[in-house]
Amino acid sequence: MSSNASANLSRSETTARSAALTLHRAHVELDLRRAPDAAATTFGTTTTLEFDADLERRGATWVDFIGESVESVTLNGADVPVQYDGARIQVAGLAASNSLTIVARGVYSRSGEGMHRFVDPVDGETYLYTQYEPADSRRVMACFEQPDMKARFTFTVHAPAGWQVLSNQSSVSSTSSTESGESGHATVGTTEPRTASAATQTVEFAPTLPLSSYITAIVAGPYHRVDAEWTRGGQTIPLGVLCRASLAEHLDADEIIEVTQQGLGFFTDAFDYAYPWGKYDQVFVPEYNLGAMENPGLVTFTEKYVFRGASTEAQHEGRASTILHEMAHMWFGDLVTMRWWDDLWLKESFADYMGSLATAEATRFSDAWVTFANRRKAWAYTQDQLPTTHPIVADIVDLEAAKLNFDGITYAKGAAVLKQLVAFVGRDAFFEGARRYFRAHAFGNTTLDDLLVQLEETSGRDVRAWSRAWLETTSVSTLEIETDADSRRVVTQSVAPGEQPRPHRLAVTTYDFTDSMQLERSDSIELDVSGDRTALSLADAPLTLLNDGDLTYAKVRLDDRSLTTVEGFLDRLTDPLARGIVWSALWNATRDGVLPAARYLTIARSFAPLETNVGLLSAVLANAAFAIEHYVAEDERASQRRMWLNICWNTVFMSRPGSGEQLAWARATASAATVDDAHAADIAAMLDGSGRIPDGLALDADLRWMLLTSLIATGHATAAEADAELQRDNTASGVTAHVEALASRPEAEVKDAAWHSAWTDTNLTNDHLDATIDGFRAGGRRDLIAEYDAEYFDRIRLAWQTRSIEIARRLVLGLFPASDSLEPVDAWLTDNVDAPAALVRLVTEQRDHLARDLRVRAAQ
Repeated sequence: MSSNASANLSRSETTARSAALTLHRAHVELDLRRAPDAAATTFGTTTTLEFDADLERRGATWVDFIGESVESVTLNGADVPVQYDGARIQVAGLAASNSLTIVARGVYSRSGEGMHRFVDPVDGETYLYTQYEPADSRRVMACFEQPDMKARFTFTVHAPAGWQVLSNQSSVSSTSSTESGESGHATVGTTEPRTASAATQTVEFAPTLPLSSYITAIVAGPYHRVDAEWTRGGQTIPLGVLCRASLAEHLDADEIIEVTQQGLGFFTDAFDYAYPWGKYDQVFVPEYNLGAMENPGLVTFTEKYVFRGASTEAQHEGRASTILHEMAHMWFGDLVTMRWWDDLWLKESFADYMGSLATAEATRFSDAWVTFANRRKAWAYTQDQLPTTHPIVADIVDLEAAKLNFDGITYAKGAAVLKQLVAFVGRDAFFEGARRYFRAHAFGNTTLDDLLVQLEETSGRDVRAWSRAWLETTSVSTLEIETDADSRRVVTQSVAPGEQPRPHRLAVTTYDFTDSMQLERSDSIELDVSGDRTALSLADAPLTLLNDGDLTYAKVRLDDRSLTTVEGFLDRLTDPLARGIVWSALWNATRDGVLPAARYLTIARSFAPLETNVGLLSAVLANAAFAIEHYVAEDERASQRRMWLNICWNTVFMSRPGSGEQLAWARATASAATVDDAHAADIAAMLDGSGRIPDGLALDADLRWMLLTSLIATGHATAAEADAELQRDNTASGVTAHVEALASRPEAEVKDAAWHSAWTDTNLTNDHLDATIDGFRAGGRRDLIAEYDAEYFDRIRLAWQTRSIEIARRLVLGLFPASDSLEPVDAWLTDNVDAPAALVRLVTEQRDHLARDLRVRAAQ
């Protein structure tokens, strides 16, 4: 096992390495032939790196690799001693030009990091895929694991015959063979026994254009494939959409292909730079840690985007936005890549903004900005109010810090700020700056300054001052309207202590009632808000909406008259984006303790049943449930739970049959029923077919599991019923749901088993770990789990030291005690000042969430 210090690469040391070495080419050969054999825990991996060395700077270096073993190291034709500590291979005696070959054994992953292996319970087939960002390519191949050492990668893969084998580029050759007895490939590590004849294939891929190691990729397995193409101006791009064979019947490839084609047209026109990666495969893979990953030519997605049951329009919009987010990366991130993770925003903020823009303008999902304003930015507002908030352009000293910066600041705040930048410099200047940026830095690495140079030239605006105000500061401003005794109106801006007010270009709009009692725009102005107070020349009205159109990044407050209006007539506000901003304002005020939680819940019960935008509805349903469990005073929680469950249950039956709204309410009912059993008998009857089922509601496998788990969590169903449900749905999703259902039983011995399994069972996959944690916490039964609070703090440092960052992060976040005291966490932080910074950050953030819960509850 590697030491933390060895595996956790720092910015300073990688900067020195890239200054001394120039990487040209990498050839990687992988032996995956025994992947279907559960006893084969490792695979052969051989890498040859061709690079130059500045001998005045460095005559020795290290290569990154995390695996079972390194068998041999050959430098410029000569074998050299293997010096391997589990994460770094030390190499001395470099020449000016070098060829370095490393033969090693990698380990198949069950955590979604590196080479992940999955066996489908439906048909027993094995599926592989890689996932690397930010630094897990070293789990599959020896490499220089840093984004500014790009190379042309050539992959050769040995795999079972009949499998789809894919990489970033198309294959140039494929040969088949049949092997029996003991066999192995001479260059791919230790020979492994093969006890029976096996048909295999060897696939060689064309060299890539220059890439960073973290966006290379391999996918292999008996995936189902649908082919198409996109053509524009003489360029033809082959398209592929793939998923597991057992999911093929659910794959709506036509819609995915349509969105892909629309996106390629949009970005080709917007960036005036032809798609450079040759082909465009998109693979939906199991047990995925992310939404998706932008590997050029081979994008991987969570297979949750393959909807195996009923789905809402909001789910389809979310998938389209993710497809286009990853496609934007083909330019922002893949073609031009940040030098180090400080400038992660140079790809993620841009992809988040471009994904929403392209979704709204190039697809049928024209309300994408509504979802962004209400849901995506909520993530940013939450992250930006934590004590660990950071500038969009962050100070990332090492890989552990980088891993945790894939957060609401880097994605959603950055995207929101880019929307403000477009308003500041103008859309034409913004896109012309992007085009120049691509042309100037294609296949290279950049920093913030490289982009600002281009935007200053195209806009003529002081973009550096804008950057200092927006990209290099922290926290979120709060904007509200004050009216004095003489009816003069002022927009006030409040900021966090130590921060300066930001410049905002925004719209303020008044809404008045029409003859038919609809709330529609009556007047609107655009203005620059730059200080604490800005005069507003706009007459009062029933509703005055700050940041109409959602141009800037700020929390907005509703004035008293506007709040009264929306409490009575929110459904009369016909513009969905305006409603999204109102719902966002209400939620932020509730989180901040400004709006009582009970008042927010009254609004939610009144108007969520009338909300026609399913994306907004889904957000309100989630927020209402969260408010009940976190912000409502303890003595009011039971009654609020009961009122919310009744609203959910009744609205399922009142909703339009078969609609997305009905499905959203059904899911909300299942969630509400895990903490209140008032409708347990009704739900049980619905599941066994003896009771009433709402007209048009698809009682598919996923919804059945949600409803059954609610019964189990409240003691109204048994393990035997969960086992029977698994017989109905013996799929990967069913197996995971079964794990959660069993851990949800409100029994002390069950909770104890789930607790210890989460911490100690290293055979749990990433998905099954989440299911175990969710089951442990199901039902909100603090009386069953509070006894583990102290043990949590005893365990987290060891978990951080011994588990991968991804798995350790899930344990630290998922099992944090939701107690009524800050003392235990404060004691841990005091006693563990020497703990890894990334771990301290996670615990500090969880402490802040708990402190907010306690503070808001006390204010009710």
